Amino acid sequence: MPRKLLALGDSGIYGWGDPEGGGWVERLRRHWMGRDEAPVLYNLGVRGDGLERLSQRLSGEFQVRGELRRQVPQGLLLGIGLNDTARVGRPDGRQQLEPEAFLYGFDRLLAEACGLAPVFVVGLSPVHEPAMPVAGCLWYGNSDGDRYDRLLEEVCIARQVPFLRLRGEALEIWERRLCADGLHCNSDGHRWIFERVRAWPELLNWAGLPPEGACRLPQDEIRLQTMASR
Repeated sequence: MPRKLLALGDSGIYGWGDPEGGGWVERLRRHWMGRDEAPVLYNLGVRGDGLERLSQRLSGEFQVRGELRRQVPQGLLLGIGLNDTARVGRPDGRQQLEPEAFLYGFDRLLAEACGLAPVFVVGLSPVHEPAMPVAGCLWYGNSDGDRYDRLLEEVCIARQVPFLRLRGEALEIWERRLCADGLHCNSDGHRWIFERVRAWPELLNWAGLPPEGACRLPQDEIRLQTMASR
């Protein structure tokens, strides 16, 4: 029987903003579906989810998707945290989940998840701040996103969980990968993340699949990255 991988998280996992391919998880599902030896991938993303809501549903989602009696999935792919960074009501308002609480909660979530199956964590994508607020009341900022992304990575390192960082490129590049709301990835953004994930060595090693080539950046993106690093 093929391995089962559950992708859990927010609208980024769900694939919102990608009418062409259904999101990077759906792109990966289709990519693997044509290979007999590849895992079966379940998309369990929920729009608006934060750390607390994901923690509440983790065990239940995991227990019912083994497909056969007395079977459970063999892997978990998590993408969570961006909604927790949002400030409510104004740009300097309180955050949905304060950094200290987020750090503690994510460590607890990862401890539980690692007790179920091997875990892989995808980091947070940047946002386009001039487009804020979202839904008229939520302000997402890149400084907050950077901080929470570092917290994710810190916990993953401590728990020896593979972490795939999406941040680090020039914001000018990321702005072209985002929808008009400045928050969700568009089709180009989801395609870029898919290319990163499908070539992720740790994930491929778990899946028992041969290495795949990393995505090649267009020349204009290479130029922007070079300029940003100077």
